[in-house]
Amino acid sequence: MLLVTIRTAIIFIVLLIIMRLMGKRQIGEMQPFELVITLLISELACIPMADASIPLLYGIVAVVTIFVLHEIMTLLDLKLKPLKSFISGKPSVVINKNGIDDYQLKRNNLDISDLIESLRTAGYFSLDSIDYALYEANGTFSALPKQDYEQMQTSLPIVIIDNGSYDEKNLEVLGLSCEFFDGILEEQGVKNVKKVLVLTADGTGKLYLQVKNEKFRTLKVEYPGGKVW
Repeated sequence: MLLVTIRTAIIFIVLLIIMRLMGKRQIGEMQPFELVITLLISELACIPMADASIPLLYGIVAVVTIFVLHEIMTLLDLKLKPLKSFISGKPSVVINKNGIDDYQLKRNNLDISDLIESLRTAGYFSLDSIDYALYEANGTFSALPKQDYEQMQTSLPIVIIDNGSYDEKNLEVLGLSCEFFDGILEEQGVKNVKKVLVLTADGTGKLYLQVKNEKFRTLKVEYPGGKVW
C-alpha cells in the first residue's frame, strides 16, 4: 500500500510539472491536438500508479515523451501556417449577414438546436439580433450582435420548424397549429416545409424565417386569438 502511495505521488508531481510546462490551465482552452495529448498522458499515468509490477520509470518516460511530442506539434503549429489549420483546425462562421450557414453547421456535426443553445448561453436569444457567430477551433462559441440587439429580443423566440420539420411539442405548448404556419409559408412563397431551414416565433408575433440556401427574413404576424407570451 505504501509503495502504491509513493508511486502515485511521484506520478502526480511529474504530471503537474508537465501540465504547467504545457501552459494550459483549462481544458476548454486547448486545441484538439492538446486535448488528445492530455488524454494520453492521463491514461499512461494510471498504468504505473495502479500496477506495481511495471517499473515507475516506464511511466515517467512515456509521459515525458508525450510532452516532447506536444512541444514539436506546438512548434509546427507556430511555424508552418498551412499545417496550422490541419493540426489545430480553424474557426467556422455559422451565422453571417445572410443568416445561418447550414453547410458550416453540418461540417461541424451541429444542428439548429445546438446553435440556438450556444446563442442562449452567450446571452443572445433572437437569431436576427446577430450579425456573425462562429465556433473557434477549440470549440468555444463567439458572437457579434447587432448594435441595437437588446431591442430585438424582447420576447423569447420558440423554434417552430427545425430543418424542414415542425416541432410538434413546441406547437402544443404554444397552442398553435401547423396549418397556421403553413398559411404564412404559402404567403411567403414557400410551398414545402421541407425547404425551411428554421422558423422561430416570439411572443410579440415576430417570425424569423430562413429557407435553405436563401437569406433569412423577418416578418410580423398576429397569432389566432391575439395570443402572446
